[in-house]
Amino acid sequence: MQRCFWAANGDALMRDYHDTEWGVPLHEDRALFEFLCLEGAQAGLSWRTVLAKRARYREAFHDFDIARVAAMDDAELEGLLADPGLIRNRLKMGAMRDNARVVQAVIGTHGSLDAYLWSFVDGVPVRHRWKDRSEVPATTPLSDRMSRELKKRGFRFVGSTICYAFMQATGMVNDHLTGCFRHRQV
Repeated sequence: MQRCFWAANGDALMRDYHDTEWGVPLHEDRALFEFLCLEGAQAGLSWRTVLAKRARYREAFHDFDIARVAAMDDAELEGLLADPGLIRNRLKMGAMRDNARVVQAVIGTHGSLDAYLWSFVDGVPVRHRWKDRSEVPATTPLSDRMSRELKKRGFRFVGSTICYAFMQATGMVNDHLTGCFRHRQV
């Protein structure tokens, strides 16, 4: 079975993520918030590192319940900095809480995080037909725009590369290579 290059190396965690989650259109606010947080945590690191820590992130950040993360205080975040199951970066952890607060405002304005984020692709996944890994971009004009708009609202750790990875993960764009068995499925 042919997979995208990054999932074809025998790493079971990455393979399972690729085969079951990556690129599947996601429309649930809590799950979208989780991916926004985890993609931000990835900044400067590998997705494999974050994926291996995802279960602990879910525990530490209340299963990414937006209201509960928004209510986290500085002492709670400070305590998490000693947790080896997490990426111990004060700025990234603080951004998760602060972004939860921005998400609450977005939901108040747009009705849901889903409606807001998917508006960047007019509610329909962008379907690419990349044949080779060299064709897959790290950013696009669309991710540039999303990044600018999120930053204007007060989101942090949402650069264009992070936004594009988020769009790939949540199915806003289908970047499975055409030879990958998941390309047609998603």
